Amino acid sequence: MTIHVKTTQDGRKVEVIDDAVCLDGRPEATKLVPLIEHPNRQAILRALPDATHMAGRIALTLAESAVAQDALNAASRDFDASPGGIARRLQAAIYNKARMDGIE
Repeated sequence: MTIHVKTTQDGRKVEVIDDAVCLDGRPEATKLVPLIEHPNRQAILRALPDATHMAGRIALTLAESAVAQDALNAASRDFDASPGGIARRLQAAIYNKARMDGIE
């Protein structure tokens, strides 16, 4: 499932592919961060006053973040209950835990 969110000023596509916000087809974030919770919010607002959310290094307006969040929610609802789907989710959880622990 691919949902187009926006096109950047330099022509790259921001899309939600499966369960991640992607920039030019490469995963950027799996969740959106409200700008009010972002540690660098003042600099972001100076550069992009309409930004309300961040997806990795991608600033999104309220309308763009709504599209992205809806697509992320839909992806999380679509659960593949086959053994292969469960194995992929388990593998992703293990990698995410290792990444959080500083193991790459």
